[in-house]
Amino acid sequence: MNVGIYIYDQAEVLDFSGPFEVFSTASRVCKNDNPFDVFLVSESGNTISARAGYRVMSNYGFNDHPMIDVLIVAGGVHSNEIGKSQVMEWISQQSTNASITASVCTGAFLLAKAKVLKEHKVTTHWEDMANLRSEFPQLNVIENVRWVDEGNIITSGGISAGIDMSLHLVSRLHSNDLAEKTARQMDFSWTKNS
Repeated sequence: MNVGIYIYDQAEVLDFSGPFEVFSTASRVCKNDNPFDVFLVSESGNTISARAGYRVMSNYGFNDHPMIDVLIVAGGVHSNEIGKSQVMEWISQQSTNASITASVCTGAFLLAKAKVLKEHKVTTHWEDMANLRSEFPQLNVIENVRWVDEGNIITSGGISAGIDMSLHLVSRLHSNDLAEKTARQMDFSWTKNS
């Protein structure tokens, strides 16, 4: 299963690194097969400068990535991204093709602007909930949860909540046993309930 994580300039580092670690560790500890191929996608396929100048080389750009089964959109300083029509079109198209679309933190704003989120229950970073409600009043923004699972759309709270959400995805897409082994390998105390 191909897990594509969308990154961009000023993306929050743990928003993409946390899920990347979960899916790559799950594949590493899985004894029988390699259930997940996780990769980073940026608009150009070039190096991006995440928060605090953390430079990251994406694996692919919009024009050369493999099919994406699970799309994860990272959060961060999203104000430039939300205004890019080509980014919104790409997110919308990938979400249509993917079996699951997820966001971490303020990635929910990008999903909402791309009209992937419509009248869904969602969550985001606690600091951004009022803005999400204000900008997208049709959404039912849920507080005090690590993630919200709406079937083929999943949103998570801020930053580290993306790790909990990704472990939840491993549990859904493979098995609870693999999710628990992954959390143990990562030495991470998994919050299993959203």
